Amino acid sequence: MKGFKIIVLAKQVPDTRNVGKDAMKADGTVNRAALPAIFNPEDLNALEQALRIKDNYPGTTVTVLTMGPGRAADIIREGLYRGADNGYLLTDRAFAGSDTLATSYAISCAIKKMEYDIIIAGRQAIDGDTAQVGPQVGEKLGIPQVTYAEIVEKIEKNRVTIKRRLERGVETVVTPIPCVITVNASAPECRARNAKYLMKFKHAKTVTELQSADEDYIKLHDKPYLRIVEMSVADVEADTEWLGLTGSPTKVKSIQNVVFAAKEAKKLESDQKDMDWLMGELMANHTLGS
Repeated sequence: MKGFKIIVLAKQVPDTRNVGKDAMKADGTVNRAALPAIFNPEDLNALEQALRIKDNYPGTTVTVLTMGPGRAADIIREGLYRGADNGYLLTDRAFAGSDTLATSYAISCAIKKMEYDIIIAGRQAIDGDTAQVGPQVGEKLGIPQVTYAEIVEKIEKNRVTIKRRLERGVETVVTPIPCVITVNASAPECRARNAKYLMKFKHAKTVTELQSADEDYIKLHDKPYLRIVEMSVADVEADTEWLGLTGSPTKVKSIQNVVFAAKEAKKLESDQKDMDWLMGELMANHTLGS
């Protein structure tokens, strides 16, 4: 069987474990510059599923596609270090402030410029928790979608068999190719960086990064595997009315950092009196009993 062209949708997200007072701008958008940036966890699960398909079907290529500012190229490099073949950075000031509707529109426009058989994404991003972008991309491309995937079990005769993890059990479904698959956090964790790939791709950069570093970006033509392709609004032929804040019907009203503070502590001794007290407390707050 021939290999497949897989696009992994990945997102660089702010680490929501470190939300502070400067996490939100006055216009209701996230101040990403004020927060540490990480590879969205469930997108790593998605990448692992793509890499497993690559392992099992020779000739398969894995492309990482992300939308964001220039620094989002970091997660493309992270994907390359783990086994992806190339990456595209969808970046333009016109994309700033996009909600899920505008984001999925921009991504679908980019995908229409690429060749693909399977699109795989994480179920949701930790900065929004909407789980909407993957399904919206599938809808805009007019192809089938399978959500809550845990394992891509096999591919045969242009059909993919997928195990889904649902709230009350497991379901196995079959869908034709091309398709969109979104992956749960319960899926296998992504493999670690590969030392060989790290050495091969450590100098992979976008043209903008090379220009900013005052490097000779012509050398990308000598080693095309080091080229992280940048795509702008013009490149994907998107309508700016459907992008950014203008194309986003939803807005963030506020961001709060909720810290759970411990109440008073009580040290218990291993005697009957303290055990009786503990059981009484557990029953009083209905942790035990009805």
